[in-house]
Amino acid sequence: MFLRGVGRRVRGLWLSRGHGVGMARERTYPSDLTDEQWEMIEPMLPLIKEPGRIPKHPFRDLVDAILYIDRSGCSWRQLPADFPPWETVYGWFQRWKARGVTDQILQELREQIRLAEGREAEPSAGVIDSQSVRGADTVGKDTRGYDKGKNVNGRKRFIVTDTLGLLMSVTVLAASWQDRDGAKTALLSVYLATPIRHVFADQGFAGRLVVWAASMLRMVIEIVRKPAEQRGFVVHRKRWVVERTLAWLMLHRRLARDYERDPEVSEEMIRWAAISQMLRRLTRSEPARRQQRRQARPTTI
Repeated sequence: MFLRGVGRRVRGLWLSRGHGVGMARERTYPSDLTDEQWEMIEPMLPLIKEPGRIPKHPFRDLVDAILYIDRSGCSWRQLPADFPPWETVYGWFQRWKARGVTDQILQELREQIRLAEGREAEPSAGVIDSQSVRGADTVGKDTRGYDKGKNVNGRKRFIVTDTLGLLMSVTVLAASWQDRDGAKTALLSVYLATPIRHVFADQGFAGRLVVWAASMLRMVIEIVRKPAEQRGFVVHRKRWVVERTLAWLMLHRRLARDYERDPEVSEEMIRWAAISQMLRRLTRSEPARRQQRRQARPTTI
């Protein structure tokens, strides 16, 4: 028997809305899910199997704790006391990662956004880019490297988005990997899980990667080159959406540098950040607007 819902009595205990036993915590942090966002994501979480042990803490509190760490950048052991114990949160984080829960959530949220934008549920084209970030002292030497072009000692993230900038795939490798070599894993993941067969990329992915993708994946890599006369910053056709997505992800302080010993945990943190961004995009009541700077008033003596 599988259980989901509010107020269902199991073995003398009342299940709260978030699949757990007990009272839910008060929402006090900007990273906490709103009621509307939780109603969207709750059906996407795994069901509780009965008979079996009922989780002590509501799933909503666990998700809020993961998003708090992602957004604030604190360590697991510094999780505030009003959240469940950090060992419990990390245990469910690893459990959901092993079951591919975040990939399923991303797929469902991505389809909802695309349909709301008047697009097909599944994209046919994507955009790929990479980002090198410094590695903390917790990153082992076997999974870190040096990017000479960016002068960064740490790791490199390869992400693929659709043409709306919605995350499709993420791969984290040592920063020493060349773009044209490290992108193969990300492109293979996209090939196996999505119908994308046309990918836009910058000049760093030109060369043998284009030939490899065409022969092995039957995928077209279109290189969007910088105009020869360009001076300064210019928004490039098709490529700007993935660069915007990387900028949005960096708003989560946990991603400002790589703190994870395991690259797969880094990938999972990026997926949770993308989930948070997609939920905000789906539930905002009006288009996002940049906050206006306040003019300083002259002081009078």
